Amino acid sequence: MKRSLLTCIICLFLIQSEAQQYSYPLPEYSPGQANLASRERFKDMKFGMFIHWGIYSVLADGEWVMYTKKIPYDSYKQLAGFFNPTGFNAAQWVQLAKSAGMKYITITSRHHDGFSMFKTAQSPYNIVSATTYKKDPLLELAKEAEKEGIGLHFYYSLVDWGRNDYGHGKPIVDGKPENTDWEGYIDFMKKQLTELITQYPNVKSIWFDGHWDRRNANWHYDELYSLIHQLNPAILIGNNHHISPLAGEDMQMFEKDLPGENRTGFRKENTIADLPLETCETMNNSWGYNINDRNFKSSKQIIQMLVNAAGRNANLLLNVGPMPNGAIQSEFTDTLAKVGKWMEAYGESIYNTRGSGLKPNEWGVITAKDKFFFVHIMKKIGDDYLFIPGLKKTVTKASVFGSQLSVKFKQQPEGVFIYLNGIRQDDIDTIIRLETK
Repeated sequence: MKRSLLTCIICLFLIQSEAQQYSYPLPEYSPGQANLASRERFKDMKFGMFIHWGIYSVLADGEWVMYTKKIPYDSYKQLAGFFNPTGFNAAQWVQLAKSAGMKYITITSRHHDGFSMFKTAQSPYNIVSATTYKKDPLLELAKEAEKEGIGLHFYYSLVDWGRNDYGHGKPIVDGKPENTDWEGYIDFMKKQLTELITQYPNVKSIWFDGHWDRRNANWHYDELYSLIHQLNPAILIGNNHHISPLAGEDMQMFEKDLPGENRTGFRKENTIADLPLETCETMNNSWGYNINDRNFKSSKQIIQMLVNAAGRNANLLLNVGPMPNGAIQSEFTDTLAKVGKWMEAYGESIYNTRGSGLKPNEWGVITAKDKFFFVHIMKKIGDDYLFIPGLKKTVTKASVFGSQLSVKFKQQPEGVFIYLNGIRQDDIDTIIRLETK
């Protein structure tokens, strides 16, 4: 993931400075039934936990600390000797996600610093070989998540600031870094991805990041994507590249943006594909653990982010950055507990829903499931009525969600009027359920 302000500037510079991007050779790809079924299950989930965790947490200054503080790679690698997360408990992490109403976990298997958070035969620079911890937390997490019915997704960085064959900072010539063994680096990634897919149970997707570091390089997506789908056709592939989805990808991600928006400047265009959608956000302003970042979002803000994503037919992937000891700070756990209570009461209007096809409004969004439309009013309406344009299905009943309280409505060819007289509007989300035929 990219550090918000600094990397937004970097990303915009790269976009403006590259007249042409590399023309990627891509696989001929037609998803099979297993993959299509995975896509629908993913759409149903709506809410997931993102986990950024690595040796960078020791410095408590985010996951980009090696880059932002200009720490030499050989010096940075010494952090592995200080990383001993004896407080890590896979069961507690999974239960935290479940109690918050989250249906899947996406965790960093390898970030831009190149440190692998799993046992790998491809490099000694990993948590089992390079730390005193000597255990594989991702394997423990995979087993626990499978036991509890939580899907596991692996984030995997295409970037590596330390490996010689990646050639960080070198100019790109004919689609690869100058004077490096680029094919060797691609082979390294293939072997690590094979390990992650074949040696860990319950893997539902691979979440790529880092394309933006070399927009004019040949990332060999034809080989990487084909390999993943050959190993497991049901696995979903997503790439946080900030461009329109490429052939072979099964989901579209939006970093710190809702689909159709461009508040961060990471996206040149706002194309929304006919794929499962996901927006990822942080609980403060940091992805990796940052001891000085106290800008914590409230449970109300998070709930409204989740509702806004669902109303745009997208999932919300909400990030926590565990501390170096493996524990997740109380500011995150306390807030997630409140979100979980809300989801217990109102989750029916979120889970298994799809976008209604009706545009988001200033007051909120609408989710849809079967014959029901859920009108989420997140900004209090000053008028006595709410008008929903474009709703063509015949409404037979309107009520306040979670109660027997009927709501008056009037349907006309141009849309539906919902009358809010006597309806107590909730501070977070007033939900009106419309039944149609």
